[in-house]
Amino acid sequence: MKLYSKPGACSTADHIALQWTGQPFSVEILDKDTMKAPAYLAINPTGAVPAIVDGDFVLTQNAAIMGYIADTYPEAGLTGDGSARQRAEAARWLAFVNSDVHPAFKPLFGPGNFIADDSQFDAVKATARKRVRAQFEVADRQLAGKQWLAGFRSFADPYLYITLRWAQGVGIDLSGLDHLAAFKARMDADPGVQTALKAEGLA
Repeated sequence: MKLYSKPGACSTADHIALQWTGQPFSVEILDKDTMKAPAYLAINPTGAVPAIVDGDFVLTQNAAIMGYIADTYPEAGLTGDGSARQRAEAARWLAFVNSDVHPAFKPLFGPGNFIADDSQFDAVKATARKRVRAQFEVADRQLAGKQWLAGFRSFADPYLYITLRWAQGVGIDLSGLDHLAAFKARMDADPGVQTALKAEGLA
């Protein structure tokens, strides 16, 4: 299995998940230019990451890739104990990060995609910061008394961790979210996380 990733993008979460499987894989690190080059556009015509190639199978979209990794390597326990309920719980929190947390950042990364008047960019970003903070408050409540978002280590955790790194980068106020801070510290110390970050030049 080969992963295509851009350092610090949501694809880094897939990189961590692959590290957690303990199975062999390769990774190609892309940048904004190589993501738009013909070689990669032949794999993913949208020019976005992540993408994986497994033999003759090509898959894009982060949530789908996480599911494929988990199903390919069930012994890694990325969806829990194999029961329908634990898989659903892991999928619920993956969906939360993918559909609620991640999109909340988009006005911070590209306010011009939401409003043409650049004099309003700061206002758009301020509103986005409040929305991101609200999403992290949900995660913080969920992590109360838990080490992991689903209650067990799952494919939702690397994705949440990467969004926390984004929050740090764009100055989101996470004060008072102590469960979230403890989660990030655990992830920072995780050997698989450290290996993935080093491989992508982020450590």
